[in-house]
Amino acid sequence: MASSLLDDEQDEGDESRLGAQMSFLEHLDELRRRLIRSALFIFVALVACWFVSDYLYNFLSVPVRRALADAAQRPVALQGLTGQEAILPLSAVKEGDAGRYVFAEATKIGTSVIPSGASVLARVARDQSGQLGVFTDEAIFAGATIIPKGVRLPLDLQAVPGALPGIEDKLVVRTAIEPFSLYLQVALYAALCLSVPFLLWQVWAFISPGLYPHERGYAVPFIVLASISFVVGAAFAYYILFPPAVSYLLGLGQDFRLFLNATDYFDFIILIMLAMGAVFQMPAITYILARIGLVDAGFLLRHWRISIIVILVAAAVLSPTSDLLNMMLFAAPMAVLYIISIFIAWMFSRPRMAE
Repeated sequence: MASSLLDDEQDEGDESRLGAQMSFLEHLDELRRRLIRSALFIFVALVACWFVSDYLYNFLSVPVRRALADAAQRPVALQGLTGQEAILPLSAVKEGDAGRYVFAEATKIGTSVIPSGASVLARVARDQSGQLGVFTDEAIFAGATIIPKGVRLPLDLQAVPGALPGIEDKLVVRTAIEPFSLYLQVALYAALCLSVPFLLWQVWAFISPGLYPHERGYAVPFIVLASISFVVGAAFAYYILFPPAVSYLLGLGQDFRLFLNATDYFDFIILIMLAMGAVFQMPAITYILARIGLVDAGFLLRHWRISIIVILVAAAVLSPTSDLLNMMLFAAPMAVLYIISIFIAWMFSRPRMAE
């Protein structure tokens, strides 16, 4: 057993000396191998993400579609004969109620396409199976076809008010090839996000020869903390930062007809999510550097002025507008993360030692 321990120590010493003795060309060869492995892993993840790219597209488009729908709905006071009139949700209708159904978007019924804005008399009734639905109460003349009375309309009676899709909340593409390139772009960025743990492992494996043997044991904590931080940062951008920012931007355009290009939007939201995922790496990187002994709380406190300037510049770049409110919306979490990093460095920092 003692001999095996000596063999392990000898192997670690040989590996440490090998890392210190690697030439420049050997470093380039090592970098090439790490890059090839990373590219292959991303390609495999890209193939997997391509099959769910439509779900990813719908998930990422939710904030802007909701903001577009809200921007198109200007509140107007409801006035009536008695003053008791009120707008009710569809779930309040009863069997036998009648009214005029308006198609919010171009709708295909059978072989006919009903244009958006068209309307038809409709009635709430039950079909042969007893299911409650909305059916046409008159015939529709659509081009060279006739849609007869009694056809079910694509209307969900349990839908939440304002949740139905409409022409105003759809993104716009300009070319026939753009949807394909857009789905490919979404799949690629999703593959990059899925590859973050593997990419971090490759980065650590590349720099580990320059570390002491006991410092290489921080690989697993670094990868786990950094991966979790990336997910938290991307979720923070998606759920907290982006909705108010895009609502503010679209609110400025209420006097205009909004046609938002899909590619521009996805470039915008993915950039913000990736950037915030990278920003949220600050505590994880600080933890590793503090454990190795490269930074401490005093170092971070002494350079707080420079850090604030860097944070404000990064917030100005990431913020979609140049106004102070949106800029502070992006700068505030960075400042909080810097404060958290100071406490992490204070708790975990120690002088760097060879053993």
